[in-house]
Amino acid sequence: MMSRLLIGRGLSALATALIPTTLTLAVLRVSGGADGLGLVLACELVPLLVFLPVGGVLADRLPPARVILLADLVRCLAQVAIGAELIAGSGRLAVLAVLSAVSGVAIAFGMPAVPRLVAAVVPGPERLRVNARIGVVTSVSAVAAPALAGGVALVAGPGWAAALTGVLFAGSALTLGGVRAGASPVDAARLQGETKGFGRELAEGWREVRVRPWFLRGVLGHGVWHFTAGLFLTLGPMAAVRSLGGEGAWVLIAQCGTAGLVVGVLAAPRLPVRRPIVAVQVAAALYALPLVALAVPAPAWAVAGAYFVAMCGLGVLSPLWETVVAQEIPEAALGRVRAFDQLISFASRPFGLAVAAPLAGLTGAAGLLLAGAALVAAANLAAIVRTPGVPPRAALRRRSPVRGPRV
Repeated sequence: MMSRLLIGRGLSALATALIPTTLTLAVLRVSGGADGLGLVLACELVPLLVFLPVGGVLADRLPPARVILLADLVRCLAQVAIGAELIAGSGRLAVLAVLSAVSGVAIAFGMPAVPRLVAAVVPGPERLRVNARIGVVTSVSAVAAPALAGGVALVAGPGWAAALTGVLFAGSALTLGGVRAGASPVDAARLQGETKGFGRELAEGWREVRVRPWFLRGVLGHGVWHFTAGLFLTLGPMAAVRSLGGEGAWVLIAQCGTAGLVVGVLAAPRLPVRRPIVAVQVAAALYALPLVALAVPAPAWAVAGAYFVAMCGLGVLSPLWETVVAQEIPEAALGRVRAFDQLISFASRPFGLAVAAPLAGLTGAAGLLLAGAALVAAANLAAIVRTPGVPPRAALRRRSPVRGPRV
């Protein structure tokens, strides 16, 4: 079952990573401008943010494999429909926008179910290692997908790239949808008819967040680094072209960041981490380094080195955070709690991307980058001040995967 889980997550990650490049090339061919692209991307993001809390409730109500199966099948149909629209030569912007909105809703329902599926299938002692492997697969997919989507689009057209994405989602649905886990206390309660209203379940999920200050502070700190990542990814290419040596400098910086992410993910299960939450927040605070290096501005190789270190920290952060949260949050509330986490992350980065250029025009790029560096360091380091203790790594390996103790 673990192999099936890893294969399914790999297919889903690759398909998800193909979408932005495919949509970008398709919309630019259809409309020829950035306005149409912004509309289509917004039509995916807005429903995703709106329906994530609903998806969190359903992830805790229903078997997670069933939710993921349906969500990926919907995404498959949406991508195949986009492909058919483009291959037929129509390429109507309104149709692409509607289908993107359908994909956004499906993502909102499917994503909160993934942590529940991992918690149900993977024994506690194996979770950190499995989360690290999932992180590697996701990182490699993020690197390979733009080249794959661009290659298919150039050779055969964006419609065929969208069709390929649909096929991958079908494979993910059939793979993850076939994962079977033993009955949990959550499922037993559902079978006995112990169901509650949607509003009450949503409120109980929020209560699980509020009683864990370490989680709430961590999520807000991570939201800040997503926001500052939006600043860096917008201002970085501009600075590279203007003062660091051109487009090749940005390629060097971006590739060093990718390498750092993979190194961090691979290293996470092997590090002697005694206080995982402290490690997670320090890792997130490392994102201040490339912001400062870009603001100075340092040479391209120095910015690339700083970005490598920052992304290495984020590579360590991801599997540690996934493992600790699955350990400490009751399985009955895991979908709702993770939906809140995902909501902050998905909203923060696009906001950073959107406001980077206007704010830089008001304060100057260097001032904005330095302010972002101070903000991301302060928000994440403050999250570990007076935070109740979290079990050391050894304790994480011993405890039951069903219900962790309240922190």
